[in-house]
Amino acid sequence: MINAIATRFRLLMAARISPIGYFDRYNRKNQIRRSLALYTCIGLVGGILALLLMVSPGLAQKPEPQQSPQLQQPLLVATRVILPFVLPDKGELSGFSIDLWRSIANKIGVESKFIEYSGVSELLSAIKEGKANLGISAISITAEREQNFDFSLPVFAGGLQIMVRNPEKNDSAFPNILQLFFSATLLKVIGIALVLIVVAAHIIWLSERNHKDGLISKSYYPGIFKACWWAAATLATQADEMPKGVLGRLVGIVWMFIGVLFVAYFTASATTSLTVQQLQGDIRSIDDLPGRVVVTTAGSTAATYLRENNLSVLEVTKIEEAYDALQAKKADAVVFDAPVLLFYAAHEGKGKVQVVGSILREESYGIILPNNSPYRKPINLALLSLKEDGTYQSLYDKWFDPKNS
Repeated sequence: MINAIATRFRLLMAARISPIGYFDRYNRKNQIRRSLALYTCIGLVGGILALLLMVSPGLAQKPEPQQSPQLQQPLLVATRVILPFVLPDKGELSGFSIDLWRSIANKIGVESKFIEYSGVSELLSAIKEGKANLGISAISITAEREQNFDFSLPVFAGGLQIMVRNPEKNDSAFPNILQLFFSATLLKVIGIALVLIVVAAHIIWLSERNHKDGLISKSYYPGIFKACWWAAATLATQADEMPKGVLGRLVGIVWMFIGVLFVAYFTASATTSLTVQQLQGDIRSIDDLPGRVVVTTAGSTAATYLRENNLSVLEVTKIEEAYDALQAKKADAVVFDAPVLLFYAAHEGKGKVQVVGSILREESYGIILPNNSPYRKPINLALLSLKEDGTYQSLYDKWFDPKNS
């Protein structure tokens, strides 16, 4: 009995420790563990997705495509009258910038409406405040403006230049002589001469009034008047009498030498003043502008340039006011955009003014837009296309070729 029990126990133990039984139990345990890990991962992922859907339900929706900028019409285009870029034409606007924008708008397929402003400052404010989608005129691309706006590719290459009155209008000598007599230099010389004459006259009167043959009478009046006449005539080297007394003659000799020096000084001063007047029209570069009154428009790059060079600036609202100031001799020169000055000198100002010197500072004009404007790229593509197909050159020749003037 005992042997039978022992035999059965050995068989049972052998079965429990057999390799097949061992690995079978190990596989069952691993399957249970893998199943638990899989279910746990599925649960976590599902929970995260549910949480995201609860927090941002819009993520589960399909995003709608943004409207193309070409469909937002009409565009509001800010501009200002400045010949030959923008000019009024029978109630409408025309000019190089207007024609160029219409060609660009046709390329990108948009309608537009022009809004006219009085100056560049008002135009920039309209763009910044969202009252217009873009602006085109003669708007210079600068680093300062680039900080607050976007610009298209350059649409025109220009720069600042000087315009003065035609010197042929100042060829009369008579106005120069009148101006000389009222100049500060001559008034100063005359003042000095009067003081010297009064001093010399009193010295002569005191030395000659007691001489029996003296040329001056004893009484102060009219003696002092004759003494003043003698002093003035001697100063001009035209004296016809000499003092009789010893002291008077010594004074007379000294006074004659002073007269020679005075005449030489007066001649030099008069010659210098006349020469300066003659050179008033000889403004050829920025080096000739110090001491002159230069007029330009307020808020323009020209005004900034003149202030940077410490020049006297008269700022006006419109460029037409600058032309008037130059003609009225309230200013000696106009500094502004070269193509604008050249157009005026060739048309309304022909024979009255001339543009002189070389370009003071090169500038490029562009179409101005708000920062991050969606219209910038379509405008640039259209502008490049117009230059490639010859449309831009045709517009340039229309407004700037002298043969078409």
